[in-house]
Amino acid sequence: MNVTKIETGREVNQEYLTGERPLFGEKNLLVRDTIFDAGESPLKESSDIELRNSMFKWKYPLWYAKNIVAEDCTWFEMARAGVWYTDNLTVRNAVIEAPKNFRRCHGLSLEHVSLPNAAETLWSCDGVTMKDVMAKGDYFAMNSTNLKIEGFELVGNYSFDGAKNVEIHNAKLLSKDAFWNSENVTVYDSFISGEYLGWNAKNLTLINCTIESLQGMCYIENLVMKNCRLLHTTLAFEYSTVDVEVKGRIDSVLNPTGGIIRADAIGELILEKDKINPAKTEIICKEISRELEKFCA
Repeated sequence: MNVTKIETGREVNQEYLTGERPLFGEKNLLVRDTIFDAGESPLKESSDIELRNSMFKWKYPLWYAKNIVAEDCTWFEMARAGVWYTDNLTVRNAVIEAPKNFRRCHGLSLEHVSLPNAAETLWSCDGVTMKDVMAKGDYFAMNSTNLKIEGFELVGNYSFDGAKNVEIHNAKLLSKDAFWNSENVTVYDSFISGEYLGWNAKNLTLINCTIESLQGMCYIENLVMKNCRLLHTTLAFEYSTVDVEVKGRIDSVLNPTGGIIRADAIGELILEKDKINPAKTEIICKEISRELEKFCA
């Protein structure tokens, strides 16, 4: 459970702290208008800390910490690898310029947070809530579990690789290879653009989404799509088991392994009998522009 209020004792106010570990192991501390610069691990192994209007300018500010609230704070680029192995952390109204943030954290809440350099961020975290977060960088949220996300914008490839138990609402994802190797992911009311969406996933559900993807949604066990639109999405569903409802046209479909596909139109339907059993997939479609007859059942 994320901490939103902390009982604090001593106060650090408007300090400029340098050198290694200036507040190492501190407890029950309120930090206001303070700058941490030129020294590693300033709050390592701290607990019950409230940070307000403060800045991190050097590496590893919060490692092995517990019960942290950071509001109106800034992580500059050199505050890289900023929060690792930390439990029960709430970050609100923050700009985090540093990459490789949030690793192996438990109970993490991000609200109104901008991550303009989010490469390799949010890895192997558990119990994450995000609201109104913007991120730019590759490999976002690799191997993280139990995420609930609302109002998310991401520009970065290979996102959510290996993630499990993810619920996303109202997102815009410009992300090639998103959701690879993921499990139990549901995305609502979102826009996703990127090649090879969802390969090797298990239980991927897309509801009221608009998707643009070359060879998207392939090699998936149990792909569900409800009331979705596919724009310039070609060679879809290869070797996937599907329960798909698409409003409008699918440019091309290639070798689904089973299930049902509903669409207003399919530009090209390719079912190769030497690779899959076409009878295992039901196609409900008003118009199929081109069906490769030599491969059809």
